[in-house]
Amino acid sequence: MKATHLNVGIKGENIAVQFLKNKGYDILFTRWRYKHKEIDIIAKQEDFLVFVEVKTRSSDYFSQPEDSVHRAKQQFLAEAAEAFITEYNDFKEIRFDIISIIIKQNEFSVYHIENAFYPINE
Repeated sequence: MKATHLNVGIKGENIAVQFLKNKGYDILFTRWRYKHKEIDIIAKQEDFLVFVEVKTRSSDYFSQPEDSVHRAKQQFLAEAAEAFITEYNDFKEIRFDIISIIIKQNEFSVYHIENAFYPINE
């Protein structure tokens, strides 16, 4: 049996996929992996290739879910995105989004942050 936080995370990713589909995004991959790195959702919106990090919590008591996408996590996502682009290089523009989800009982709220961050080369 999986831990409760993993179930919340998977439920959040499923909500995020449906949310993006409803906004007209084409979902290319979910949970795309490169070595030990994972991108939650890779989608296409017009000419944009969108890398989406999904953060789901059952409470916003301590902080908002998107607050946990710190600089190290952004760099981690940028490295995985670079590997993806090397393999699939037919996109003109890329962007990094965060979808923040709070699930309380059977209700949820979704906050979509487009262009949430720009990767920094180190």
